[in-house]
Amino acid sequence: MRYPIYQVDAFTSEIFKGNPAAVMPLESWLPDATLQALAAENNLAETAFFVRETSSDSADFHIRWFTPRIEVPLCGHATLASAWVIFNKLGWPEHAIRFQSKSGPLGVHKTPDDWLVLDFPNLHIEEQETPAIIIEALGGAPARAFHVPSDTNDMIVLENEAAVRAAQPDLRILKQLGNMGLIVTAPGDQADFVSRYFAPGSGIDEDPVTGSIHSALVPYWADRLGKTKLEARQLSARGGVLHCELKGDRVAIAGQAAFYMEGTVHLE
Repeated sequence: MRYPIYQVDAFTSEIFKGNPAAVMPLESWLPDATLQALAAENNLAETAFFVRETSSDSADFHIRWFTPRIEVPLCGHATLASAWVIFNKLGWPEHAIRFQSKSGPLGVHKTPDDWLVLDFPNLHIEEQETPAIIIEALGGAPARAFHVPSDTNDMIVLENEAAVRAAQPDLRILKQLGNMGLIVTAPGDQADFVSRYFAPGSGIDEDPVTGSIHSALVPYWADRLGKTKLEARQLSARGGVLHCELKGDRVAIAGQAAFYMEGTVHLE
């Protein structure tokens, strides 16, 4: 069997920046073990798979995301990359795409200047004592942190952008969190807020640009800064820019995409 595969750099207008995602359109679902093996072979932060949704009037496609190790409940950059493929490679005639996912309905629409806007859930966060593993892994971690229960992440807020840039968590210790990821954020110098994201237990030491964590970051910073429209930057080596807006129980996360390559996967 032959399956098309695409690689798109998300949340950037230039290749070799942003976050690369593999995208594989399917006619029907392959076994989960095969999907996981494909994601491991691609060895990117996420591989997105989607099939055409024919049994629902509320969704156009069903989308799933896999890291090299696990399936995840929500992924922004690979959803944006999938939308780019659907619009630009599969000839989708509409200006919007409706996905069904493990996190419920998601949407993507394109703007006249070719930005793609994700319609994602507003994820609830809970304040908590910072887990001992995080304090051990990251010197200078604050005593209080936040937990994102629906996206298996913890979040710590540092004083400023310089502290986020300088953060060097011990990934061997963070790996003990298992599937739990760590968001590190602070007010930005040139943007409203900045972040980095570490999830070594899921096979992602540091994610270049993580759209899904902004479902929690945007509500937090909107409340703290007293504004609903925010510009965000992720401070990985590749870096990325996100234009965000809090819309009640939804979060709009806009980014650009740069097409890198396409090919064919051969499965015997």
